Amino acid sequence: MNNINDVVFSGDYDKKKPCSSSWISSMLFRRITLVFLVAVSCLGNCDSDDLESVLRAASMKDKTVILTSVNIAMAKPGFVLDVFLESFKIGNNTKKLLNHLVIITLDQKAYARCLAIHPHCFALKIQGLDLSSEAFFMTPIYLEVVWAKIHILATVLQKGYNFVFTDADVMWVRDPFPHFYEDADFCITSDAYYGNPSDRKNLPNSGFMYVKSNQRTMKFYKYWYSSRKTFPGLNDQDVFNKIKYDPFTAKLGLQMKYLDTAYFGGFCEFSKDFNKVCTMHANCCIGMERKIHDLKMVLEDWRRFMLNTTNLKPSSSFTWRAPEKCR
Repeated sequence: MNNINDVVFSGDYDKKKPCSSSWISSMLFRRITLVFLVAVSCLGNCDSDDLESVLRAASMKDKTVILTSVNIAMAKPGFVLDVFLESFKIGNNTKKLLNHLVIITLDQKAYARCLAIHPHCFALKIQGLDLSSEAFFMTPIYLEVVWAKIHILATVLQKGYNFVFTDADVMWVRDPFPHFYEDADFCITSDAYYGNPSDRKNLPNSGFMYVKSNQRTMKFYKYWYSSRKTFPGLNDQDVFNKIKYDPFTAKLGLQMKYLDTAYFGGFCEFSKDFNKVCTMHANCCIGMERKIHDLKMVLEDWRRFMLNTTNLKPSSSFTWRAPEKCR
């Protein structure tokens, strides 16, 4: 597979939370797991239709797939990937969704680990860059990465697949699909949600998105990607926050909705009601070790809640202990 358009990207990108300047300054030095595309070749099968085959195998009847990606730093036993998969296994009506999850691996060791634990693995080999470790936020390589993400997700749309893009540090504790807006083309989670799903002042978090494949979304992703030239030096999220107000976006007729943190929470803004929560994201957190510690606490709290559901205890009697280290 030598076509740059036949690649999927995802990453472990923590969005800026709306708070002090000291937090924002610290974000400049945080470490994140990156996925970067310079040139791509297969570690597994090398047919030109390799990506299409993996997507087709994992697809739901309506051509929807769930996408995430990991390198070996995330895929080591006991690390982020294991916690991520465990959330599906213990979640409410989520285990079946593993059949539709494609894990994109970024190095040979991560690919081998994926094959050992999951049926849908897509292997990428990145020429000229070692992606098995970490890099710094807002470096030139980082900017290349996040724009590759937008380009590649656009390719998935062009292939006719709807997708849920999820960072691997998002815990799936309840089936989220019933809470996506049926009339929306594009749903995105929020670091801060102000009560109205159509309010573009909500602060988005692109670590979890549900996007339908249609002409509107394909044009939007193309415009989003091209806008990197209009706003040089900005990442995909910052550019999104600019073009969401753009007349071109309005002209597209794109139905964009922000997902309520009551259902799609995170460490930036909690989902407090255990009877509603679908996902919990380790956003607003610096460092993989901290994330793993706190995400394991999230799953422990979820197990505790599920064990008590037969007693019909009110959700208000349960609280998240995390974040503990992600503070």
